[in-house]
Amino acid sequence: MHPNPALRKRSKDDHLAFARARGFGVLAVSASDGPLVSHVPFLLNENATQADLHLVRSNPICRLGRADAIIAVSGPDGYVSPDWYGMSDQVPTWNYVAVHIRGTLNPLPQSAMRDMLARQSAAYEMQLLPKSPWTLDKMSDDALDRMLRMIVPFRLTISDVQGTWKLGQNKSRNARFAAAKALHLGIGQELTRLSEMMKDAGDE
Repeated sequence: MHPNPALRKRSKDDHLAFARARGFGVLAVSASDGPLVSHVPFLLNENATQADLHLVRSNPICRLGRADAIIAVSGPDGYVSPDWYGMSDQVPTWNYVAVHIRGTLNPLPQSAMRDMLARQSAAYEMQLLPKSPWTLDKMSDDALDRMLRMIVPFRLTISDVQGTWKLGQNKSRNARFAAAKALHLGIGQELTRLSEMMKDAGDE
């Protein structure tokens, strides 16, 4: 997390809403021979005290059992050229949004996997409406049983949530808007969304 307090004024609720909407992040844990990471979809419970996820059985994280862990959730990001500010004596930077969810990762009984998969897929499929949602009953019992044996359910019990929304809050409104308007010329991910967020950053 970036240490500048100006970039960390958003509330915990904002961080969790952002993480819930993304639903995907990088799970990181420490192991005896170094850090392990895995890219995972996850599902926050209603009061955002837990995040459910699953890993393929061959993932080395599955062999750790209980572990301290972080899910890093990334949002839009992009390079900002100092030329775009319309100000002298500026330096290049990279704007981004990121939320870190910290807690304790525990394996769940294998019997929990079917319900977890149903809940996760339902949450994602709801975002595709009016498409008819995919459900587990669209799979044959044999195919579903084979797939369920290949994945392992986990739950992260959340102890801390931190976020950085680095959107040019330390610049004047004119400089921030000028950079936001030029952002589409640059490099990064979801630059249109990042530009919108930069324009709104002055309201924080």
